[in-house]
Amino acid sequence: MPRALRLFLDSLRDLTPIIVVIGFFQLAVLQQPIPNFGEILLGTVFVLIGLTLFIQGLEMGLFPIGESMANAFARKGSVFWLVTFAFCLGFGTTVAEPALIAVADEAALVAAAGGMILDNDIARAHYAFWLRLTVALSVGLAIMIGVIRIIKGWPVQWLIIGGYVGVIVMTAFAPKEIIGIAYDSGGVTTSTITVPLVTALGVGLASSLEGRNPMIDGFGLIAFASLTPMIFVMGYGMVIG
Repeated sequence: MPRALRLFLDSLRDLTPIIVVIGFFQLAVLQQPIPNFGEILLGTVFVLIGLTLFIQGLEMGLFPIGESMANAFARKGSVFWLVTFAFCLGFGTTVAEPALIAVADEAALVAAAGGMILDNDIARAHYAFWLRLTVALSVGLAIMIGVIRIIKGWPVQWLIIGGYVGVIVMTAFAPKEIIGIAYDSGGVTTSTITVPLVTALGVGLASSLEGRNPMIDGFGLIAFASLTPMIFVMGYGMVIG
């Protein structure tokens, strides 16, 4: 079977449960015809094609470049440049995350409607920009800490536990309007662009360092990328509030 067809069928298999659930509740529970069926069918085909191409692109491009750069930095032996690259990678991929852009724009609209900021284009754009920047800085710092953890061999669980203790403490003091946004920011950062590159960086680095196990030490960076935005965004809300 050609590789492209196999990837397409894999994507169809992955999307089938979603299609079945939506179809069941629309037809059997709501007992209503599917609106704009032709457009929805065409959109589903586009999603299948896009998902297939996306997975192929990950395997051909993002995973190999992330691992090769991690290997190159490890051979270079410069911790400074390695952690600088880790920060820039985390910052750059997060700024470009479509999910974060959408959430920041929606948060700005809600903040304007709730009277937290002025209800005009400039104020909303300013709020969304600084929210995205705050999240991107937090992810850059998280990936940097995660890389240092791999180099030093620190146990990931203690860092994660300490981070979530910080989240719980800040939740008690942060404005209630920002808490939900902060929690969602932790999820949207680990999406289509960030996850492949960051995962490849961690696995590639752990594979290149003597005494490190890629399975034990290579993973965990995504957990840091999900954790720190919650802390930073709540801090952002405390500052602007």
